[in-house]
Amino acid sequence: MQTPQGNPLVLPHTLPELLSKDTVQVELIPEKKGLFLKHVEYEVSSKRFRCSVYRRYNDFVVFHEMLLQKFPYRMVPALPPKRMLGADREFIETRRRALKRFINLVARHPPFSEDVLLKLFLSFSGSDVQNKLRELVQGVGDEFMTCKLATQAKDFLPADIQVQFAASRELIRNIYNSFYKLRDRTERIASRAVDNASDLLLFGKELSALGSDTTPLPSWASLNNSAWGNLKQALKGLSVEFALLADKAVQQGKQEENDVVEKLNLFLDLLQSYKDLCERHEKGVLHKHQRALHKYSMMKRQMMSATVQNKEPESVEQLESRIVEQENAILTMELRNYFSLYCLHQETQLIHIYLPLTSHILGAFVNSQIQGHKEMSKVWNELKPKLSCLFSGSSNLSAPPLSSQEVNFFPS
Repeated sequence: MQTPQGNPLVLPHTLPELLSKDTVQVELIPEKKGLFLKHVEYEVSSKRFRCSVYRRYNDFVVFHEMLLQKFPYRMVPALPPKRMLGADREFIETRRRALKRFINLVARHPPFSEDVLLKLFLSFSGSDVQNKLRELVQGVGDEFMTCKLATQAKDFLPADIQVQFAASRELIRNIYNSFYKLRDRTERIASRAVDNASDLLLFGKELSALGSDTTPLPSWASLNNSAWGNLKQALKGLSVEFALLADKAVQQGKQEENDVVEKLNLFLDLLQSYKDLCERHEKGVLHKHQRALHKYSMMKRQMMSATVQNKEPESVEQLESRIVEQENAILTMELRNYFSLYCLHQETQLIHIYLPLTSHILGAFVNSQIQGHKEMSKVWNELKPKLSCLFSGSSNLSAPPLSSQEVNFFPS
């Protein structure tokens, strides 16, 4: 990762720079039947590496595991769950979208984007990609072992880093909760657009069915009036416009699903990975550090007891050796703890670099509404003149009186 001279804590990136690092497409390829199960494969195409490779879900799993092993103190987005049996099309599509979000967040993450793991996953076309990924990590050590600044992290951190960490964690939690609700509302809006399309289509079909009714009309009912025939003829043609309205509503729903809901899900995935990282920090390196300190204090008490009781020199030397080893372990844990906080500090900045994505999301939502209503309004306006003939017939009977609201609806 590149860092500005003089302040290794600061991430020198903007949102456009992160988004331009790479764009990765994940598409389903035709299912291949195995001996017992159907296997879903994905074509993963990287704009940066200018290549496409085929990956199974388990390939993503191993890649995810190796990222966590090599970068335990960074935000590694979670993978969607695996379903062994009964995976329907909706589940497969939902998982495909989640895998696409995962790989794009990884490909745009500053440390990950420069690592050989990512390059291998996005460009290696061999059949044993899982073994290749494991080989890259074996014997190398995690980021703490390979980063030149790892042992100096404490020198770069602010004195109140723990206070800042707690405040940042609370803020991210609040942002996550709000965006979670926004995503749910947007999903419902997109779903309603699809439901509206179904209702409009059925509405038009019913009008067409009414216009196509072949039930004979008794002569005493018509009173020499051809209104019913004219009305049926007009109704029969309206289904075309309502089918078009339904199509426009479906398009709007899909656009909101792709442009708004997916962007919200991407941001939520990022925020969730930050929450997961905070938990790993507390349950991982921080817990191990505290456990090492407790073990060290126990050894010190044993040493003092052995000295007072004048035990054999060999046993005292063994205790001294173990205490030295434990002191080294504590020092390493302390350095890892500070390096973990150092990474958390940078990952927090990364979240804030992504925050302007909110304007992209709102812009996509507003544009979708404007475009959708504009296109549907055009169809409604084209439909409007056809309604004026519904009450006119060859008998020169005038249309029924119009209310003040209807005067503005029918053209003069």
